Parts: sequence; C-alpha cells; structure tokens
Amino acid sequence: MIASFETTCCIVGGGPAGMMLGYMLARAGVPVTVLEKHKDFNRDFRGDTVHPSTMEVIYQLGLLEEFLKLPHQELASIGGKIGDFAFRAVDFSHLPVRNRFVALMPQWDLLNFVAGRARVFPNFRLCMEHEVTRLLEEQGKIAGVEARTPEGNVEIRAKLVIGCDGRHSTTRQAAGLEVQEFGVPIDVLWFRLQRNRNDPEQSLGNINYGKILILINRGDYYQAGLIIAKGSFERIQGRGLDAFQRDIAEIAPYLKDRVPGLQVWDQIKLLSVQINRLRRWHRPGLLCIGDAAHAMSPAGGVGINLAVQDAVATANLLAGPLREGNVTEAHLAQIERRRTFPTHVIQALQVRAHNGMAKIFANPGPAKAPWQLKLALRVPGIRRLVGRILGMGVRPESVRL
Repeated sequence: MIASFETTCCIVGGGPAGMMLGYMLARAGVPVTVLEKHKDFNRDFRGDTVHPSTMEVIYQLGLLEEFLKLPHQELASIGGKIGDFAFRAVDFSHLPVRNRFVALMPQWDLLNFVAGRARVFPNFRLCMEHEVTRLLEEQGKIAGVEARTPEGNVEIRAKLVIGCDGRHSTTRQAAGLEVQEFGVPIDVLWFRLQRNRNDPEQSLGNINYGKILILINRGDYYQAGLIIAKGSFERIQGRGLDAFQRDIAEIAPYLKDRVPGLQVWDQIKLLSVQINRLRRWHRPGLLCIGDAAHAMSPAGGVGINLAVQDAVATANLLAGPLREGNVTEAHLAQIERRRTFPTHVIQALQVRAHNGMAKIFANPGPAKAPWQLKLALRVPGIRRLVGRILGMGVRPESVRL
C-alpha cells in the first residue's frame, strides 16, 4: 500500500519560485508542502544573480539584513568588452529600491537561506528526494501528486498543486499543458576557471573572434559561460580540448595560464538554451509558474527574478483563497493574466538579444564595436533605462501579505 498524506498546497520543485512561494504561503498561515527531487540544492551552473527586485522582496519579508550576510559580490553596474572597446552598459544606481546592485551568489545559498527561514513555520514541510512521477486526478480536477522517494512511492493529496519544477517540468507534461517553443540559435557551455585578484573586472563578458565569453565572479573562481551556436558542441568537442583552451585564451588572454585546468570534457557542461511558454498556465487544481510556465534564456540573468516575481504574485492572490479552501480556476487565471505581460516582454527582448549573438558567430576575426552601440551609449539615461529593465523587470511585484 502506498503511503500518503494531505496538505493544502503542494509545490513541485524547490527552485527559486517554489521555495519563495512555499515560504510566503507558510508565513501567511497556509499548510504547504514543497517537493524537491534532489537530496540537496548543491548543483552548479544555475542562475547566480539576485537582482534588485528580488532583494526588495526579501526586504519586504524582513529578511534582507540576514540575507546580505551570505557571501556575495555586488555589481552596481555591468559592462563588457567588444574587441578592444570596453564599455559600461547598465547602471543600477538610480533604482527605487534599497539595494541598487545585483548580488552574485551561488543559487544553493539562496535556496538554503529561504528553506531555513521557512522551516520555522509549523505549517511548512520540505520533502527532499521526492520526485513527482504523476498527477492524481479526481472528477476532472488535479487532487495531488505521486512521488518516488528512497523509502518508496508516496501520495500527497492537496487542494492545489503548483508546478515550479523548471523547464523540463514533469508537472506541466503530466497535465497535458501545451507549450509554445521559440527558436533559439545559441547554447551555453558552463565551466569553472581559477580567478586571480588582479584580473580585470568583466561582469557581462568578452566578445571577440566570433565568440562570447561570460565570466561570473565567484570570489576565487569564475563561473564561465561560452556562448556557442546551437548544436555545435559536438563539432567543438571534435576539435579537441586543446583547441577549446586556445579559444578561451584568445578571447581573454589573461586566462591563458588558467585554461590548462580544463583537462576533461566532463568539466564542461552543456546548457541547451530554450525560450518557451505555456499557452495556458493552469487546469482545475493545478497552476504552473516560473520556468515551468515560461522557460527563459540566460540572457540578462533574469530567470530567477522573473520566477520570484511569479511566486510573489501567486502568494498575494492565493493565500486568502487557500486558507478559506475556495481556490477556483478564476483565481488561477488571474495569476496567469498578471504575469503573462512581463513574460512576453522579457522573452521578446531575449529573442532580439539572441539574434544579435548569432550575427557575432558569423565574424571569426577580431571584433569591432558597432557604431550603433557607441552612439547608443552616448544617449543620456540609456544605461539607467537598461538598468531599470534588468534590475526591476516588467511589473515588479510587492509583498502584500
């Protein structure tokens, strides 16, 4: 006989959307269970940027002072380098929030922080190593989930199931929700490189010789990302690791003495970039948010923050109905309507950014900054405008619980 238990809200996935939503609902007095299929949050090569909009939410929850005690780096502006042309493209200094910077920290630190604060609520339950395998359905309504655990399968019955299980969401697939795919011309190769104190500060990246290298400062090492043409990883592997090392050193010569640390292909992970979204985010008894509803590209590093904004909107609108036991499809549709517009805007901007990246691949020679970029950077306020879009997003949410 399969073990079972009941909860009011069952959240599938312990990523940024799932953990923030679980915390906020528990804080509002809703019995909530979060299911995470892994045994811990310590997985590398995930989004590591916590934007000003997310830190404002953390402030509104009364957790900011503790949060900022976690090891992190702060970016008040973001720049890059195209060939020999270095520039600053993003300025956060004017934003109407308390923290006018992007915090760089491993995502597992953020998730462990939120989980630790959520555990103080007796109505919060976090179940690690619980991998959802199917949805429970009764009379046309989702009534819970079945999950695989080290001790065997378990049924979790719930008034509402919320899928926060990412771009490869089991929840949305099991629910039969239709996904719209948007073609993406890039993939990303993630790897680590040692960082030295005297390295130049490059937060956005380096563009040269038909390649784009992103470097995220993690203190004593970089989380590095090489943006490549989609489907080209096998060809890159075929050229050999020596050629890959030369490519990195060609883009950023100061890394020449570090690239020999890449000795096997297992150190280099392929992220297949996707942009997609659901045509409909919900069914009776089920809602999807975050990457489960709209997979984002790494462009701009906004995925975490859009997911957190989804979670805040969901908690604001559903905490009351969940406490009262009367969540309807109208409530779920209201969340979809509120969060569809910012999703569409950000994804449209990412598609444009990808098209620009694809043009870079076509020029294998030394890069020259386009005159359009140089002209744009002279426009008063342009850096602040980009900072507003990246730092705050579209329709930022405020905690109303």
